Amino acid sequence: MAGVRTVLVLGGTAEARALAAGLLERGVFVVSSLAGRVANPKLPAGEVRIGGFGGPDGLAAWLTGHDVAAVVDATHPFAERIGASAAAATRTAGVPLLRLQRPGWRQGPGDDWHWVDSLDEAATLVEGLGERVFLTSGRQGLSAFARCTRQWFLARCVDPPAPPLPPKIEILLDRGPYHVAGESALIRDHRIDVLVTKDSGGTMTTAKLVAARECGIPVVVVRRPRRPDTPTVEDVPSALEWVSAMLGA
Repeated sequence: MAGVRTVLVLGGTAEARALAAGLLERGVFVVSSLAGRVANPKLPAGEVRIGGFGGPDGLAAWLTGHDVAAVVDATHPFAERIGASAAAATRTAGVPLLRLQRPGWRQGPGDDWHWVDSLDEAATLVEGLGERVFLTSGRQGLSAFARCTRQWFLARCVDPPAPPLPPKIEILLDRGPYHVAGESALIRDHRIDVLVTKDSGGTMTTAKLVAARECGIPVVVVRRPRRPDTPTVEDVPSALEWVSAMLGA
């Protein structure tokens, strides 16, 4: 749009959708960028761009060519590549960048959590924790468990995963939000004795953690990767205020 400064929201998360809606309500022209890894993503309001930019240089060129006034990285906590690309591209283009990231989960009384730094570590750890494993870490990391030939796995994904996969696995295609009663029933019905998840944070998938506590099973939690040193907020209202300040500068 000629003469109109753009705010780019990198996302696909619930926070990214809420931010796009809030910006539109304030009369801000916003473009939301989705990676395109989910077949039928929930689309935010406003203009949507699906697909990559061609690395940091491609993103920097896009920012300059579209007169972008500010960028908000509201991607998933484990979307390392786009986070690094956004940090490099905004430095090159001279565009301010904010990271909108929901708080991580915190272990509470009665929780039996085992923290690891990667899915490979999780695959090693579950071999000593249980026989029937509930994988809720996303379809792209299932290959880490392909070497686990003894355990049986229930893997929940939004889209069908590609091989390699564990030899004993059942795929459950589903999308949150989830509820404690349903998660508890899933654990009981499949005789699950260990849960594997990433520290995604947020409320859409916390029910599995409550269910694991109530069912008395351990949880293997993958820590979040390090992200570039970027100004960060944890909620949408704070991100809206930051964008308003950048546009008013």
